[in-house]
Amino acid sequence: MTAGLLIFSYLLGSIPNGLIFGKLFWHKDLRQFGSKNIGATNAWRVLGAKAGILIFLLDFLKGAICVKLAKYFVGDETIMVLAGLLAILGHTFSIFLKLRGGKGVATGLGVITVMMPQVTAIVFATWLVIFLVTRYVSLASIIAAALTPIMAYFFDAPIEFIIFGMATAFFIIIRHRENISRLLRGKENRF
Repeated sequence: MTAGLLIFSYLLGSIPNGLIFGKLFWHKDLRQFGSKNIGATNAWRVLGAKAGILIFLLDFLKGAICVKLAKYFVGDETIMVLAGLLAILGHTFSIFLKLRGGKGVATGLGVITVMMPQVTAIVFATWLVIFLVTRYVSLASIIAAALTPIMAYFFDAPIEFIIFGMATAFFIIIRHRENISRLLRGKENRF
């Protein structure tokens, strides 16, 4: 059961929603436009608001479903963390895209929503404020990711969830290294 759940988490995470729905409904391959990323931000920029919202929700659900299933069928914090991590890794290193993919922000948000709803509310509110003030999705995502383990500790989350928050924050920040470079040079695109 556990092994099957973890394999399922990676495979579900690997489904490239941005690529599939971009081609299916908008007849565009997101890998050829904008930032060439298959995530919600590039979908919004290239295909419009409806596409961006759809891709965000689908990528969010990948993370949420995997952790919810782990919680329901196994009920162990470590397995919940592993399911969440595998969903994020699937999204960023998709088996269907030769181990390429998105940056994991929406999928990661789905994971922490199931694990730590209070933390999610604060992290998302912080993301929203930073985005509205700066119009930088990348900066908002980086700060929100870094805030996650701090808030997890503050709310006395299980140690597994705190470690997950630290690992995921590090991973998401690394995935945004090009954005960080552009932010430092004043070349990052505002939304």
